[in-house]
Amino acid sequence: MKALYVHGAKDLRLGDCPNPTPGPGEVRVAIARGGICGSDLHYYSHGGFGTVRVREPMILGHEVSGHVTALGEGVSGLKEGDLVAVSPSRPCGACEYCHRGLPNHCLNMAFYGSAMPFPHIQGAFRDVLVAKASQCVRAEGLDPAQAAMAEPLSVCLHAVSRAGPLLGRRVLVTGCGPIGVLSILAARRAGAGEIIATDIAPRALAYAREAGADVTLDTLADPQALAPYTAGKGQVDVLLECSGAEPALVAALPAMRPRAIVVQLGLGGDMRLPMMMITAKELDLRGSFRFHEEFASAVRFMAGGLIDVRPLLTHSYRLADFAEAFATASDRARSMKVQLEFAGC
Repeated sequence: MKALYVHGAKDLRLGDCPNPTPGPGEVRVAIARGGICGSDLHYYSHGGFGTVRVREPMILGHEVSGHVTALGEGVSGLKEGDLVAVSPSRPCGACEYCHRGLPNHCLNMAFYGSAMPFPHIQGAFRDVLVAKASQCVRAEGLDPAQAAMAEPLSVCLHAVSRAGPLLGRRVLVTGCGPIGVLSILAARRAGAGEIIATDIAPRALAYAREAGADVTLDTLADPQALAPYTAGKGQVDVLLECSGAEPALVAALPAMRPRAIVVQLGLGGDMRLPMMMITAKELDLRGSFRFHEEFASAVRFMAGGLIDVRPLLTHSYRLADFAEAFATASDRARSMKVQLEFAGC
């Protein structure tokens, strides 16, 4: 069995991995599709992000789907052959934050493909994966490519939940990569009255329009594009900041109404913020990190036809062509969501 390991910046290699047997409460999954995420690209391009660095070979990947090939003792609700979306979120269930109902903040989180702890948490870009049955959500009615989008969609559903009620609200989404476009879809499903999207790439804004954004603004071509929304102390109710870029967040704040909600879900490093403006407007700044219970909801929304992720799926490559896949995923002018195809496809 093969897996895709990162050894350091620009150093990806296919290597062998075991074909494990599922234990009690576990299932074996033949991985079919795996989406390349922004964090995978950080490991590929830089060997990590912030202070996190790869210190041993690590299997990448956490956006995956596949078919169940074996059941461990005591597993119910799944059968061999089922297509499942596999959640990478594996909280311990025993720590303080798990007991407080905050499993995404678990002190002992084992999240696929993470170099934060050492030894690293190995990822899911592998031909065969043994997972807890509780991680696996049946994806009946979806194909493997759609099912593998459950993870990034969950991130956006969690962010929308953090924003509070959106019915009839004017929502600004900054950054129209996969997370930004999925946030537009999630905000519309939550009842947003008007959605404004900003980016510096015309192609990304085209995807935002297709996803349902009412207004799209190229802030590179026109740095003052948000100026009309700054009138009267601001005209926007909720900001979903998806770029992780300080200039995008800072430029958006003048457009926010007093007591508006600012949700930061893009991860791009530390930022310097205009705290006087945040204070004077009484803005509510909220972080949004990962997800947990939203994963099953993401699958249900897609399977029920309530959110369509298919327009975002621009490229797929066989696992053996991983180098081309990562090069394509790194080029925003060419791609939106790039996926790898595995033996179980």
